Amino acid sequence: MLQIDFADANTNADPFPLFARLREQDPVHWSEPMKAWIVTRYDDVKAIALDNSAISADRLTPVFAAANDRRRGTFTNLLTYLGNWMVFRDPPDHARLRRLFTREFTTRSVESLAPGIESLVAMLLDDLSAKERSGETVDWIADFAYPLPATVIMDLLGVPRHDLRRVKAWSDEIAPFIGISRASADKYARAEAGARAMADFFRDLMAERRVEPRDDLISQLVASHGERDALSDDEVIATCILLLFAGHETTTNMLGNGLYHSMRFRDQWERLTGDLALVGTAIEEWLRYDGPSGALARIAAADVDFAGRCLKKGQRVLAFTSAANRDGMQFPNPDAFDIGRAPNAHLTFGHGIHFCLGAPLARLEGQIAVKRLAERFPDIRLADDTAPTWTDSVILRGLAALPVKLT
Repeated sequence: MLQIDFADANTNADPFPLFARLREQDPVHWSEPMKAWIVTRYDDVKAIALDNSAISADRLTPVFAAANDRRRGTFTNLLTYLGNWMVFRDPPDHARLRRLFTREFTTRSVESLAPGIESLVAMLLDDLSAKERSGETVDWIADFAYPLPATVIMDLLGVPRHDLRRVKAWSDEIAPFIGISRASADKYARAEAGARAMADFFRDLMAERRVEPRDDLISQLVASHGERDALSDDEVIATCILLLFAGHETTTNMLGNGLYHSMRFRDQWERLTGDLALVGTAIEEWLRYDGPSGALARIAAADVDFAGRCLKKGQRVLAFTSAANRDGMQFPNPDAFDIGRAPNAHLTFGHGIHFCLGAPLARLEGQIAVKRLAERFPDIRLADDTAPTWTDSVILRGLAALPVKLT
């Protein structure tokens, strides 16, 4: 019998053969080990993303509600801050939270960040070169794919760059909980500690900005306090944590997964270095082929018939965008890595009201990074043939490390 469980390391490393079988044989599949419905076809995943009534984005409230009073008291920060993330809210709360940030992430607003991103990319590539010349191993994830998007979002918020390591440590504590880790038994305690530390950090920054405003997003949020639809202090903190976490986690994975597969399919990397006009479509293929976010997590808000299955109220639904993005009914030759693929209507950024707010920024960071990397280090390659380790996550899809040689 078909069964999928991301607690299995082999499945986690390469779920795509199982996804193909599920799309063909059981496209809305109940996984007993994961206690969730697994949705794998493109049209069905898109429908899950669009349904905001019977299929709810608020997957945290049922978890907190099911806990007894004693256990609930051990993750008050998760409830207060992660529970207020706009990605976990349904209308009308979702619209109110999102509306205040939309202008910061329009294509025009994001394009104004390009010069700063260019400077940061140049600096990080210089650092990679210096590290290799000193005889050290370059880790594409730790040395470039993480610090680039993390620093960009920190600058936007107004978080000092010297706090990069602390931000990484806190994010690493939260990631197993948000990503639905299958192996981390202590993910609740770790996420509570990370959320508490990050909340304290942002509360202090908010206090500083009230006294001495700057040209950053935290100052804008603090200044709008008291206006109609303005965020409460807890909502400001929650949204800052979300932007800091989501603003780098997925882009890090995009840069890591994309480069890894470009090295595996060397002809595609050489195709790109020979024609940098392909950078735009290359990034879209990086997002499609093995994207940075594996699934959308939802909860059935009521009993609902969906694609011939009866989803019961309270049951979890995992709509796998990574499976939808390999659906042959939507993508010709879906398992081919093709940097010139067009059209490329992947679902990596979601669909509908929860479409990723940071999509324009992620695309811009990716395009600048890949173009400059291809120009400076066209001969970059994997440092060895060792199979990489994938992070333990159902929702977040990324590599723990990626050692490379630049020349």
